[in-house]
Amino acid sequence: MGRGGLLRAAATTAVVAGTATAVSGGIRGRQDAKAQQAAEAEAYEQQQQQAQIDAAAQQAAAQQAAYAQQAAPPAPAAPAGGDDMMAQLQQLASLHSQGILSDDEFSAAKAKLLT
Repeated sequence: MGRGGLLRAAATTAVVAGTATAVSGGIRGRQDAKAQQAAEAEAYEQQQQQAQIDAAAQQAAAQQAAYAQQAAPPAPAAPAGGDDMMAQLQQLASLHSQGILSDDEFSAAKAKLLT
């Protein structure tokens, strides 16, 4: 009976050690999977934030370009004859109606053309 008990104890120890190794490997695998998932979620979040920053920068650049176009006053036209002057007055009126020229700017440009 001494040998049977010794073999049984050795077999039990082997089974317990094998089970512990399997359980430990399973736990480690789940922890690694969770860590990988968290890293992927963080990378995705950073990509989304960068995309928002890029979109905001593009929008600001577009607004700045649009503002620069509106802020630039039209070049004053050289005084000329009747038909050309009418075309210039119509162009000024068009710019005024579009809101590109203020009332004061329109009046000043019109006075300049007529003098």
